[in-house]
Amino acid sequence: MARPQRIVLVRHGESEGNADDTVYEREPDHALRLTETGQRQAREAGVRLRELFGDEQVSAYVSPYRRTHETFAAFELDQERVRAREEPRLREQDWGNWQDRDDVKLQKAYRDAYGHFFYRFAQGESGADVYDRVGAFLESLYRSFEAPDHPPNVLLVTHGLTMRLFCMRWFHWSVAEFESLSNPCNAEVRILQLGEDGRYSLDRQFERWRVPEPYGITG
Repeated sequence: MARPQRIVLVRHGESEGNADDTVYEREPDHALRLTETGQRQAREAGVRLRELFGDEQVSAYVSPYRRTHETFAAFELDQERVRAREEPRLREQDWGNWQDRDDVKLQKAYRDAYGHFFYRFAQGESGADVYDRVGAFLESLYRSFEAPDHPPNVLLVTHGLTMRLFCMRWFHWSVAEFESLSNPCNAEVRILQLGEDGRYSLDRQFERWRVPEPYGITG
């Protein structure tokens, strides 16, 4: 089994929805583009990624949203060294279709009170639903490691919540631990690095906004 030396997760750059949430009333979430700021953020992340990967091969998986495709393109990676594919299971949490701004604000308030993992948007998904499809993607990813020539780098271009849930699934974090962490900023990078002990570690923790509530199973 050729386990990659690193698994790199990147959130998309700033999108039109990040800059102006009224756009969700006119445009589908999946069709939103990067802003000029988002393009700059993605290019800056690309500089770091090109330095990180060097001359090594990369297996890349990109969420099917326009803003993640645009983010990946802005990285300007050497296409001869990158095997890229679209991966729908890495998409954003579904909130529904065209969204009423006031209704979304209300549902987000409910989610904050109820819990981000368990709360399901009326026409969309819960965090638990995203966790399940991330788990299904991980099963496919593990199988890809069986190839003896698997690249030493895996790159996932995705969304903030999906990044946290990927790490929750990989590191077996509790729901309470997940709930205590904030999403990364736009175009932020997290790296799962393979150590000499055969275990992966996260290069930088997600920002914690509260202490996890100590209940239930802890280990």
